[in-house]
Amino acid sequence: MAYAIRRFTRVDALPLAEVTVAAIRAVGAKSYTADQVSAWAARHPGPQRFLDRAASGDLILVAADPEDNAIAYALLEPDGHLDMLYCHPDHTRRGLADELLAASELHARQNGVARLYTEASELARSAFERAGYSVEHRRDFTIEHDGKAVPIHNYAMEKRLD
Repeated sequence: MAYAIRRFTRVDALPLAEVTVAAIRAVGAKSYTADQVSAWAARHPGPQRFLDRAASGDLILVAADPEDNAIAYALLEPDGHLDMLYCHPDHTRRGLADELLAASELHARQNGVARLYTEASELARSAFERAGYSVEHRRDFTIEHDGKAVPIHNYAMEKRLD
């Protein structure tokens, strides 16, 4: 299947919200507990978040299938923070994370960004490492969910572009 990497449009907002939760629930469950997955998924509200982020100047790169359906994305902030990288579970292991990370890096270089950085989940860590990011440290923290503090972790990672 051929995919295209393109910029976000308003019609992508709902599909990207759905991709995010589907990825967290399906892929996240491979490395995190049910409580962690529920708390993580609850932190991702609906489509308005994408509209707000695009309006604020964040770059959202979308991987689209041949029918132009959004099935994966990366969200890059102007300072080089790669805030989100998600792929629908039906489209994993097809190189989309690698393509989105490469496109994000190209955009960052073209805009004079000297460093990319992220907080990668246990599963996303390998995609970022393939793209040349280094683990700075493991981040252990809690997410408030259903009246309790749910412990979870991810990895602070960065890639120097200079």
